[in-house]
Amino acid sequence: MILAIESSCDDSSVAIMKASDFSLVHYEKISQEEEHAKYGGVVPELAARLHTAALPEVILRAKEHFSALKAIAVTNEPGLSVSLLPGIVAAKALATALNLPLISVNHLVGHIYSLFLEGPIKLPLGVLLVSGGHTMILGINKTGVISVLGATSDDSFGESFDKSAKMLGLGYPGGPQIQNLALKGDDRAYDFSLPLKGTKRLEYSFSGLKNQVRLACLELENSRIPYSVIPRLDRGISSENSRISSENSRIPSLNSKFPSEIPSQQKANIAASFERVACLHIIDRLKLAFSSQKWARFGVVGGASANLRLRSMLESLCASYDCELLFAPLEYCSDNAVMIARAAVTKYHNKDFCESLEMHPRSSLENLKII
Repeated sequence: MILAIESSCDDSSVAIMKASDFSLVHYEKISQEEEHAKYGGVVPELAARLHTAALPEVILRAKEHFSALKAIAVTNEPGLSVSLLPGIVAAKALATALNLPLISVNHLVGHIYSLFLEGPIKLPLGVLLVSGGHTMILGINKTGVISVLGATSDDSFGESFDKSAKMLGLGYPGGPQIQNLALKGDDRAYDFSLPLKGTKRLEYSFSGLKNQVRLACLELENSRIPYSVIPRLDRGISSENSRISSENSRIPSLNSKFPSEIPSQQKANIAASFERVACLHIIDRLKLAFSSQKWARFGVVGGASANLRLRSMLESLCASYDCELLFAPLEYCSDNAVMIARAAVTKYHNKDFCESLEMHPRSSLENLKII
């Protein structure tokens, strides 16, 4: 059995998996969402303190399995340095105390393995990775080597949801908040423009769409006329209110909190319109990838993959290309130690242990071999 530790961001998690048949023996996860929600996002120093307090307790609750362990695995890249460190320190201490080898696991590779928690990985494979600050299209060949086919040039899919939710005065994390509010809104109320429309560059960009949300909020805040006569927004701002664009001193920063006077229905309309275009942007770029790749199966991983609108659109896309669509179980879409344990099982069978465990807050997947 392998014990795995995950602490790359704001979740303290421990899992134990059998290396022989991938069966899950033990799993516990402590989320820090409630603590960070007060600040509208993850506060790294707070995350570090909470990991330091939680991990020893979570590990201790798995003590009954210590005698059967064969290795200790831990996420060492990428992630917040102050969050990775408590996990690495705990893994080193446990491995030393139990005289067990250490296995380092790339957090993003863990997400890929979340598609295959109960069995062998199936390759070749296309992957959309939407996790935290990452939005990438990956190609993994039959030998397990990753090619990064496209990535975001600014904000990630998930970050755009978090920041838009903050501008709308919603809670953290923004993904579920936007999704739930969007159900009550008109997703055609705002003509937010589709990022990179018509271009052939295989990349993502969400900063412009996020700015359109900001301008929509600002226009409603500045307006004193009934909403029924407010023009629909095209490219984020109406012509009759174009004066706003030149009055920079009056435009709040993206971190500003807009007053609560925006009517709840208009918040819902903004959320729905944003969600629709953000998901369309994902699909629009994926069509470019599918036009040049011949994937028999395509997986979607990461916390933001839980978005139901995105899932529905991906199902339609893959059906049109006769491609099998794979999702991680919803409970394992976000950061968790189970996926780290699963990735570690492959490394254990390959005897891929690390003599010196180092932390890499930033890392690349390009040409990385995962089997």
